[in-house]
Amino acid sequence: MSTDADTTPTAQPGGGTEDTLDLRLPDELLSLLTTDTADPAAGPTDSTTCDTGPGSPSDDTDLLDTPAAWGPATTSVGVFQFVPVRIERDLPLITRWMNDPAVAAFWELAGAEEITADHLRRQLRGDGRSVPCLGTLGGVPMSYWEIYRADLDPLARHYPARPHDTGLHLLIGGVADRGRGVGTTLLRAAADLVLDNRPHCARVVAEPDLRNTPSISAFLSAGFRFSAEADLPDKRAALMVRDRAHRAVL
Repeated sequence: MSTDADTTPTAQPGGGTEDTLDLRLPDELLSLLTTDTADPAAGPTDSTTCDTGPGSPSDDTDLLDTPAAWGPATTSVGVFQFVPVRIERDLPLITRWMNDPAVAAFWELAGAEEITADHLRRQLRGDGRSVPCLGTLGGVPMSYWEIYRADLDPLARHYPARPHDTGLHLLIGGVADRGRGVGTTLLRAAADLVLDNRPHCARVVAEPDLRNTPSISAFLSAGFRFSAEADLPDKRAALMVRDRAHRAVL
């Protein structure tokens, strides 16, 4: 997509030694891998599906440390905040964004409202592995985000996941906010919000389509590093990682 930052769900990278030394999988991930029957080839919708089942984390477990309570972040482009999606309020806006050809090329959710609604319901009715949010600037919705537990997601089958890895998917809704550095600023702010509010999370990850060079450039400018190319069922992706240990220097 032709935005500063736009990523879609779903990542078999080789990675460097920094990404491959952790051999112990978390108990939650082992449970997921033995019980999750989602088809990893089905595309973006399945990557953010949060259907529960035997062995899934319990419904009362807060897997993402309550993004609704994270509060605002002051940035050079305005005050940014995550606002959890409410379908009855936000569906028309998100559907309109999904039908933008530049967005549809990567998210593949163009069409009637029910297509977007189904995508959102899969997360909102799940166990909390993924939380869909609007990103607001000065209180005005201008982006759509999915904050998810990458180590408990089907993505973990395709890279050396670590406990509490947190993933981001992003689209910039308004054309006026694309191509002028807004995506870079918001990615840095979003990653900082994750790291500030999720003390057990050591890395924020993303997997933009390798063809989406503006998105990859925005991640690099926001302090993420390119870890590896990832052969996913529906795309070849760039695995991007922002490390807690390096956040002060990148």
